[in-house]
Amino acid sequence: MRFYVAIARAVMFPCQYSFFIIHFRLLTMLKMHTPELAKNVYYVGVKDRDRRLFDSLIPLPQGTTYNAYLIKDERTALIDTVNPGFEVELEARINHVHQASEIDYIIMNHAEPDHAGAIPYLLEKNTKAKLVTTKRGAEAARIYFQTPEDRIKIVSDGETLDLGTKTLRFIEAPMLHWPETMFTFLEEDRILFTCDFLGLHTAYGFYDDEVPELIQYAQRYFGEIMMPYRAMGKRGLDKIKDLEIKLIAPSHGPIHQNPQRILEAYQRWTSGETLDKVILVYVSMWKSTEKMIKQLAETLEKEGIDAPVYNLVSADVGDIAKDLVDAKGIVLGTPTVLGRMHPLAVYAAHLVKVLKPPAKYGVVLTSYGWGKGALSHASEMLGPTGLEVVGAVEINGSPNKESYEQISQIGETLAKKIKE
Repeated sequence: MRFYVAIARAVMFPCQYSFFIIHFRLLTMLKMHTPELAKNVYYVGVKDRDRRLFDSLIPLPQGTTYNAYLIKDERTALIDTVNPGFEVELEARINHVHQASEIDYIIMNHAEPDHAGAIPYLLEKNTKAKLVTTKRGAEAARIYFQTPEDRIKIVSDGETLDLGTKTLRFIEAPMLHWPETMFTFLEEDRILFTCDFLGLHTAYGFYDDEVPELIQYAQRYFGEIMMPYRAMGKRGLDKIKDLEIKLIAPSHGPIHQNPQRILEAYQRWTSGETLDKVILVYVSMWKSTEKMIKQLAETLEKEGIDAPVYNLVSADVGDIAKDLVDAKGIVLGTPTVLGRMHPLAVYAAHLVKVLKPPAKYGVVLTSYGWGKGALSHASEMLGPTGLEVVGAVEINGSPNKESYEQISQIGETLAKKIKE
């Protein structure tokens, strides 16, 4: 009944209710779902099913989650917080199992706002809690959240924090994917909190076995976020390899009840293991480049090579990142625009440069009308990637029989190298 009264008051007397007060009261009247991962270890994060873009770049077809975890003991710790805009919901979920004003420690594994955005809100509500983070994390907290020095507790690699009957161990994991990142291991319950590492973007499913396409989404996430830091990822895996892990609790996506599944996938991806696969990305203005790409894709498939094709006009950049994770070759197709590559092809080439995929071989297919330039521009951009260019074709107008034969020969050569 109180729930409906609150709604009525909000409608009838809007001047008496700020948005946050209304939102808080409604949330506290609802039955909060705070699953218990282990005794006195609760999930208090939130699901953002409606979010469709991350960092103004990464598509989120299934939304995402901002996972936070509360550990109750003689002293209580909150592991990570939530994205700005969800502070009130986080507080309500915490209050469902423990008063937010009585938390002793807020563990900041990573300073990015989607995990640390609610820290100022919670520290204002709670005058005693200490923010626990690395030395670099402390610098970030002062810069991004204006956290006072006396509210910060700096921990070093391997240091522990005694909560009473439970112990937290902190593991520095720099550049996964910011400099201040760390993991937190709850020793008694064998739960590893990894923040962005080992996560994935989906708002559906609570545990890993509830997400049928888990590895596909994890690979997509790895390609978007972690692939440029493969070497650091290997170091991170080495630092946790001797831990007896029962659960992996990341800050995006489901909780891993089967830790080996995601750990084995990350072992492959951080090691740069590839498949007999070539990813073809292209943009075409008058179909010439598209015809060239199709010919090359058909040749590769005939040779037994997996050849996913992406039209940059409509492709999901997350899908491209996913296939870059384990492709041995990359094909870029582009027309010439004012003596340069098409802008979408420039974007694709830039992605290859910054994501640093493990691919070894490259092919460039270009076309032009009244002036060349795309091929030399592609060579200029892709040169620093270290790709071995197996072949390049530049045609004036539409491809002819001779062009198709040249493209087929390049495809056969590329397939041979990949199989070897």
